[in-house]
Amino acid sequence: MYDHGYEMMQTGGPGWIVMLAFWALLIVGIVFLVRYLLGANRSSTATPKAMEILEERFAKGEIDSKEFEEKRAVLSSRSEK
Repeated sequence: MYDHGYEMMQTGGPGWIVMLAFWALLIVGIVFLVRYLLGANRSSTATPKAMEILEERFAKGEIDSKEFEEKRAVLSSRSEK
């Protein structure tokens, strides 16, 4: 009696698709994990937006130069972390 399942595995069969999907999902998962751990999604967009708002408030005269400098120092220290 001949085992056709073994022959399919030797000749490539559909198993390579499953293996390719596994490796693709593994690589994508690692990339997302690294990006999450490094905080690329959290700090890269928040600080420039806050700085733009601060500059806009200063330009409109809502805050004075002393308050602007204090808040800018706080935002700068947060972006360095």
